[in-house]
Amino acid sequence: MVTTTTQRLLDLAAIAPASHDEDLLLKLLEEANALYQQGFETLRGVVARRVDGTSPEVLVAALQAAGLPCDASQDRDELILLLALTEWEMTPAALAYSEMAEDAARRGVCMVPEL
Repeated sequence: MVTTTTQRLLDLAAIAPASHDEDLLLKLLEEANALYQQGFETLRGVVARRVDGTSPEVLVAALQAAGLPCDASQDRDELILLLALTEWEMTPAALAYSEMAEDAARRGVCMVPEL
C-alpha cells in the first residue's frame, strides 16, 4: 500500500500527542517537517503550471483577494510562491503539521534549537 504525503502527515499528527519521549517526538516532528516541505514544493509546481502565462497583475489581484499584501513590483516567482502558500496552508496535510508543531511546542519540543 502506498501512503501519500497527506496520509503520512495525518498519521504522524495522530501519533505525536501520545508520545511522551521528547526524542521520539522530535523525530516525528522532523519527519513531518520534511513531508510538509515536500508537499508544499509539489503544490508550488502545480500552481506555477496552472498560472503559467497569467499576468503579474492578475496574480497580485488574486493574492490581495486572499488577504495577502503584495504588489506588481514583486518578482513573479515570489507571487507564485505566495499563491501556493495560501493554498497549501488550507490543506489537511498543512493543517495537521501545524497542529502537530503547536502541540510539540506547548510541550517544549521544537526543531529550532534555543540560542
